Amino acid sequence: MSYMWNKFNIKTMPAETIVFRDGVFCADLSTLPDCNIDKTYELPVHVIYVGEIAGKCRLDLNISAANQSVILDVRVKNNLPAFFDIFIKNTGKNSEIRGGVLLENAGDLTYNITGQHAADDTAICVKTKLIAEKNTKSKLSGTAVIEKNTKNAISDIAFAALADKTARIEFVPAQRISSVPKSADHSAAIFRPTDFQIEYLREAGLSGAEVTIATREAFMNDL
Repeated sequence: MSYMWNKFNIKTMPAETIVFRDGVFCADLSTLPDCNIDKTYELPVHVIYVGEIAGKCRLDLNISAANQSVILDVRVKNNLPAFFDIFIKNTGKNSEIRGGVLLENAGDLTYNITGQHAADDTAICVKTKLIAEKNTKSKLSGTAVIEKNTKNAISDIAFAALADKTARIEFVPAQRISSVPKSADHSAAIFRPTDFQIEYLREAGLSGAEVTIATREAFMNDL
């Protein structure tokens, strides 16, 4: 799967795989038949969702196996209006899912991620990054759900955006917590390079356009 690195800048590793491209499940690139992780594997499970999206798209992950590590890599672009939902349910004791989502919005994007903890010692930690192009609209919602009698949950749903000055962005974080977690974090931030960073890159010989490209790539690759 080296093309994932070459085309989408995703590092692959020894793992069981679940791969989607342009919103379509790719059986030929996947070692698992679907997103129901109901068996414990010796290797981590790497869920990869890449390509271009439009209309309504959804990714459902159901982790019911105990002691399973899951890695999430999502890198998608949209030009047409898109509605993208990610729903993660973790009922596997001592199982975790960690990873990143990169959204490149060149149109109108509504994105929602929900992480539901329904067993002890579960972790759901996902960082979402948005690149919002000129005159775009983006709405990003994130909900952490920690069910009753669920001990030691670790929840972290984070948002960050690199946006054109004309872009409109709305963050909607929410938590529904019915048990005391080990940790439950939310964050949302707008990133813009500082004057010092811009001046440093210009003194290194980069043009204005090259500075923009460099800061964008740095933001994208820090997942």
